[in-house]
Amino acid sequence: MFKHEKQLLQEVRVERPNPTYAAMLTEQLGGPDGEMKAAMQYMAQSFRIKDPEIKDLFMDIASEELGHMEMVATTINLLNGHDIDTGAVMAGHIESQVLTGLNPLIANGSGYLWTAAYVNVTGDLAADILSNIAAEQRAKVVYEYLHRQIADRHVRQTIDFLLNREEAHNTLFREAFNKISGTGSTRDWGVDENARLYFDLSTPGKYFDLKNPQPPQFQPPDPGEATGQTQQNRILTTEHDIPQH
Repeated sequence: MFKHEKQLLQEVRVERPNPTYAAMLTEQLGGPDGEMKAAMQYMAQSFRIKDPEIKDLFMDIASEELGHMEMVATTINLLNGHDIDTGAVMAGHIESQVLTGLNPLIANGSGYLWTAAYVNVTGDLAADILSNIAAEQRAKVVYEYLHRQIADRHVRQTIDFLLNREEAHNTLFREAFNKISGTGSTRDWGVDENARLYFDLSTPGKYFDLKNPQPPQFQPPDPGEATGQTQQNRILTTEHDIPQH
């Protein structure tokens, strides 16, 4: 059962309409790393979870993601303004201008409609939690990219809030993963000799080894390492800050 509270999780505002940015922000409404994907994925995964504490966590986060959807959609509404004008959209999709009457489109930034193919469910709790950790990390990266491309201080505040919530969810999923250590697909890790082989096929150079393979694990953060630095100061700000692969 769900109950809708009429107030947003956090108030959203904009300085002025910006239809181009509205189209870009649609990415986090209905894109592969967006809020709709997260809500549906965590909810779908929860249906067969037997651990009541972890099931509760999945549903709590899924419910919050629906609230994030509402925040993103409201921001898109404000950015679209009141007048249909396809010429005002310099990049991204124009469906909101010609199809939905400025209603936020459940699609990515290019107008590709949301699909359940974005949702990953395996029935193995370890695999699903790892998928969720990666999903939260990717969503944070997309929000950082979006943050860099808007000067509107109110929109930036909204994005700051959302990407910090992605961090919180990431941390909670890692705690849940630690709780199920040694179960499901993490059982009997590295017992077969084939799990201890490293094929060094890119020579010269060997920088990794598999002598003592361990299942995935996460260390709790050290409170002493907290710097008090604000999220705004930690957001990637230039193309030179993008990690190179």
